[in-house]
Amino acid sequence: MSACVPTRTSDSPHTERVHPPHSPPRAPHRRFRVAGADVSASIAVFLIALPLSLGIALATGAPLQAGLVAAAVGGLVAGRLGGSPLQVSGPAAGLTVVTADLIHRYGWRTTCAITVLAGLVQLGLGCLRVARSALAVSPAIVHGMLAGIGVTIAVAQMHIVLGGSPQSAVLDNLRSLPAQLADLHPAAVAVSALTLILLLLWPRLPGRTGRLLRKVPAALVAVTGATATAVFAGLTQPRVELPSWSSHALAGLPEGPVLGLVAAVLTVTLVCSVQSLLGAVAVDKLIAARPGLTAQVSRSDLDRELLGQGATNVVSGALGGLPVAGVAVRSAANVQAGAVSRNSTMLHGVLVVVAALLMVPVLELIPLASLAALVMAVGIQMVSLHHIRTVTRHREVPVYAITTLGVVFLGVLEGVTLGIAVAVAVSMHRLARTRITHDEKEGVHHVHVRGQLTFLAVPRLSRALHHVPHGSCVVVELDGSFMDHAAYETLQDWQRTHTAQGGSVELTGRRAATGTDADAGIGSGSGSGSEGVVPASSTVQPVNGTADSPLAGCRCRPWTPWRNHQCDAPPPEAPHGGPAAEHRAEPPNDPSDAEPDGRTSAVLPQVAESAVASGPARSAAASAPEPTGPSERVRQTDATGPGERTESIGAASAAAATGSGPSGRQLVRGISAFQRNTAPLVRGELARLAREGQQPSQLFLTCADSRLVTSMITSSGPGDLFVVRNVGNLVPPPGEESGDDSVAAAIEYAVDVLKVRSITVCGHSGCGAMQALFDAEPGGVQTPLKRWLRHGLSSLERMADPGRPWARLAGRAAADAVEQLCLTNVVEQLDHLRAYASVSRALRAGELELHGMFFHVGEAQAYLLSEAGEGRGEVFDHVGVADLSA
Repeated sequence: MSACVPTRTSDSPHTERVHPPHSPPRAPHRRFRVAGADVSASIAVFLIALPLSLGIALATGAPLQAGLVAAAVGGLVAGRLGGSPLQVSGPAAGLTVVTADLIHRYGWRTTCAITVLAGLVQLGLGCLRVARSALAVSPAIVHGMLAGIGVTIAVAQMHIVLGGSPQSAVLDNLRSLPAQLADLHPAAVAVSALTLILLLLWPRLPGRTGRLLRKVPAALVAVTGATATAVFAGLTQPRVELPSWSSHALAGLPEGPVLGLVAAVLTVTLVCSVQSLLGAVAVDKLIAARPGLTAQVSRSDLDRELLGQGATNVVSGALGGLPVAGVAVRSAANVQAGAVSRNSTMLHGVLVVVAALLMVPVLELIPLASLAALVMAVGIQMVSLHHIRTVTRHREVPVYAITTLGVVFLGVLEGVTLGIAVAVAVSMHRLARTRITHDEKEGVHHVHVRGQLTFLAVPRLSRALHHVPHGSCVVVELDGSFMDHAAYETLQDWQRTHTAQGGSVELTGRRAATGTDADAGIGSGSGSGSEGVVPASSTVQPVNGTADSPLAGCRCRPWTPWRNHQCDAPPPEAPHGGPAAEHRAEPPNDPSDAEPDGRTSAVLPQVAESAVASGPARSAAASAPEPTGPSERVRQTDATGPGERTESIGAASAAAATGSGPSGRQLVRGISAFQRNTAPLVRGELARLAREGQQPSQLFLTCADSRLVTSMITSSGPGDLFVVRNVGNLVPPPGEESGDDSVAAAIEYAVDVLKVRSITVCGHSGCGAMQALFDAEPGGVQTPLKRWLRHGLSSLERMADPGRPWARLAGRAAADAVEQLCLTNVVEQLDHLRAYASVSRALRAGELELHGMFFHVGEAQAYLLSEAGEGRGEVFDHVGVADLSA
């Protein structure tokens, strides 16, 4: 809800400051303020960064102080200059393998010089404003690179965990692992095991006490617990050694072969830049998930972030620190801890400096085996099962696997290069691999094109179209997302020739463009549909060529996803059965069909309720200007027009629809439109839901009113909402006499079995149930409707209670008493919900939220119930466009 800032009036008790005439007003004194949320977030990030910085430095073979230098510089410099306010930078696990290899080849001082040069390259790239080009790298390559680095880290640190020393190469570490297992050091193994156990169990502490303890980072708890155990048990093993700062090594002049140094600089630049930029994008998503934070924190400026990372690497390398990049774990902790500005990142850097200067005796108590176990766990987590499932779903497993293996056995730069080559090869293969088939079913010829339709597939497309007999009915199914100009012209020329010879053509596929005909060409509705977009579902003529088809005779008006599709009465036939041109579909003159800029909205296909709100269905609806010329008016139709076919539901269904009434025909049209236009878009998602089962996050309890399209007003799709609809959105109180098993069973199933995170009770304006409840006379015959509405009598009593302030809409009063009852009923039904045992138990455990919602049908406006304060009653706040990003 927007906050109003009152202006000062003339009778304000504060005196105005007067400045001399003809001189500019004094600049206001700006005081440096740090929000309390930033202070607490900086402490949380510091507690995570301290052990990780030491562990990463240990894994690279660099001086341990280099990790603290990188963490401090990352917090102070990147925090101040970077373009992502809440991203935390420091020594990253993704740079461990690169840095370790550089130290092994060139030594520590040259590695620092390489870090400085990489920072200068980042500054140059930032000045060229090419930051967004890094996002063009396939996510499969990035995830494969991180997985390969994680495997390398885990294998190397395994030797330290077992009490030995790692080799420089992965193959050497694997070959020496059996000998290391035969020569275990019990003290190191015990400390490492304790560290891993604490890392694993600490985030899973149950109950309210566990929720409080989990606020302390698991990494800090694991290292502290292992250190305390080693100290009190008197275990003898290698510990952290921090040399005096006076002997700390700074950057020197680079020494080595020029080509090798150039490759090293490019490798550090690539890994640091890509990881930092992708991390900034991920932080934006975390910020968007926190309500209210989006208005305070601006989106990441990727070019500025690249400049900030470059400056940070220059300073870190010059001061003898590790290479720096944006790190996901610390950034996520910063956002989740409640940070509201870049001050939290900078304060964490200050705390690292203080710890490096004042906590040296404490840090030197930490066993190296504990830090190695911590870094090994981080490396294992970098091989993410979620990322593997994602690349499998997108058929990019070869890219991921080759990149991972290349990084493990060859190196980071070599692995990424191989991954890019494989990604390009896979893309070219997909672009060139097009399957074109031709078959005949019940007198209709089907030409099915699977894949991208480019000039490479034009000869095969022409061959398939050549086999189609003249004058026949043809369905061309374009199952792809791209069509270049050569393929477009080939298909358009054949279409015109075939229709001129008395045939009919229907174009279907994944794209949902309509409103074209033979003269307008394929995809003429979009202007750019001829090059690069497959304009499927362009109906040219009725497939059966007859006017008495069960689906013929309907002229649906243009509609948008917010308008219910209603058919006008079929036009009369011309005398002697001839078609009348004046009766064919024309653009309507209804002003309500016009877009805000005055254009008529495009004809869109019918889609089911769930598909209206789903992303794929929305994105597939192509916008098309209305045809105006005589040649463009003929045979125009939408998904339920005369060109629609019903093979998907079978001939028997079509025949049944012929003899049924208008509602039966409308049902058949809707199902057929879904099967042809929407089912291809949602089939993959529904197949996944069929395999994995439903996992909705919300129980949405609303009225059975037909004007409430739940998936549309909540922008949800299949599997998102568990919906319960009844007359009046009533929740009967639990109990033997007044309870209702249907609603109660749905609530119990949603809370106890589906584990929904929230329950929303949604009322609406113009509710007939509330009108009937308001007008009901006591006594009389107890019809089923009256017996059901008795569950709303408590809402009437609540509204009539003078001791309770009325629920209201923000900014205005209720329009009438019935609307007031609708608002009050939502609040009352929420109280009924709290009386259910399963709901009450989940609320006490903090696992469930209750929300009240009111939808004004006439205004198409949603309102959410909020806390208004003591004595002010319940207020339903206006939900605007700005709230969508929160």
